Amino acid sequence: MDIVRHIIDGSETAAARRTAPVYDPATGRITKQVALADATEVEAAVAAAAAALPAWRASSLIKRADVFFRLRQLLADRTSELAAIVTSEHGKVLSDAAGEVSRGIENVEFAAGLVHLLKGERSEQVARGVDVHSVKQPVGVVAAITPFNFPVMVPLWMVASAIACGNTVVLKPSEKDPSAAVWLAKLFREAGLPDGVLNVVHGDREAVETLLDSPRVDAVSFVGSTPIARSIYRRASAAGKRVQALGGAKNHMVVMPDADLDAAADAAVSAAYGSAGERCMAVSVLVAVGDVADDLVAAVAARIGGLRIGPGTDAASDMGPLITREHRDAVASYVHGAPAEGATVVVDGTRQEFDSDGFFLGVSLLDHVRPGMAAYDQEIFGPVLSVVRVDTYADAVALVNANAYGNGTAIFTRDGGTARQYEFDVEVGMVGVNVPIPVPIGAYSFGGWKDSLFGDSHIYGPESIHFYTRSKVVTTRWPDHTPSQIDLGFPSNH
Repeated sequence: MDIVRHIIDGSETAAARRTAPVYDPATGRITKQVALADATEVEAAVAAAAAALPAWRASSLIKRADVFFRLRQLLADRTSELAAIVTSEHGKVLSDAAGEVSRGIENVEFAAGLVHLLKGERSEQVARGVDVHSVKQPVGVVAAITPFNFPVMVPLWMVASAIACGNTVVLKPSEKDPSAAVWLAKLFREAGLPDGVLNVVHGDREAVETLLDSPRVDAVSFVGSTPIARSIYRRASAAGKRVQALGGAKNHMVVMPDADLDAAADAAVSAAYGSAGERCMAVSVLVAVGDVADDLVAAVAARIGGLRIGPGTDAASDMGPLITREHRDAVASYVHGAPAEGATVVVDGTRQEFDSDGFFLGVSLLDHVRPGMAAYDQEIFGPVLSVVRVDTYADAVALVNANAYGNGTAIFTRDGGTARQYEFDVEVGMVGVNVPIPVPIGAYSFGGWKDSLFGDSHIYGPESIHFYTRSKVVTTRWPDHTPSQIDLGFPSNH
């Protein structure tokens, strides 16, 4: 059986002391094994990145930009090939996988503008004969730890900006769907990236902890669940590393009484059940304001019946399986436990049967959900949509702001004043107005508030340039033939 290997200093390698199975979620069958790196292999990848750093940091900005221009074209030309790899290990439908690649390309395009992005500032004559300028320099070796749900897009969120800024990277993708990361590393090399600048190690907790503790790792980027994000932030920052750790979410979509009900119902179904709900920006809570609730729930329920669930390779499928059998069963448990807590199960997807041993689960709709219920308080990360009923706009804002997460939210309304006020009032990092999944384009930055982000910088876009560089300020005076003298007074700018 094939083994997915590490890429260290440009070569595929794996001692294969330990491996883990990689499944096809649509069939439930093991298709390959992935090598799990021990501390020695992780440190070898870190050493390769550290060795490649001086030359890559010294490379011209034009040379770096050329790599990204070539990479962008390679990704565009081979999107279908990469999408097929994603579908085979993650399970999402091919169109969704291709969309993920497309969003990743946005970040490559942004990184290609590095000549502009890395410009510093200059002020002349700040004092007589004195000039000041600033430059942006790379942080060093970056550890990028990415989740299973976007095995292409999230690595490109991190790797593109980090490498563009002159850093070198050790990428640790999810062991559940590892092949896309290897494929990306090979494509970077084909685009002209020198060996050692991007290394890939697969692994579990041992690999992650080695990266967090390694003294040669200077920065850590992470996307995953909130408990792990919090733990990684504390451990890596305590070791003196720069850290951005993006955690979980509980994204609310508020529907006002004046909203276009059909548009809101279509958006809710698309945003809740796309990619089987395994998105950190998926809508998981539908907030029905005023008397809109009954009609909204009926409209969403009516649309659920038309969803086609099947293998991601089947063009007729709207939604594929979940990533593992264990995760599927955990998601189903929220639906099973909802009635005992007082919620109403309007559509029970756990009862749907499939002619397959894959990790399939039907979509579910819960009504009369309230804070304090497990389905509301916890990030389900699956195809379950909860409806919370509130009386007023103020109640909706209070509900969203009281939630521990602050990743994304949306409001559906025809009233511009209400939308503007919501944008002002809500304590969430990304807001959509009649847009259910407000993921910013590559020229902006992605990230939430509260327990959805640990660290000061959002990911990709302009804030990624700040995260992956350190500013250096240089103050200069050149001899002007004026006699010098000793002066022990405080430096003056006059």
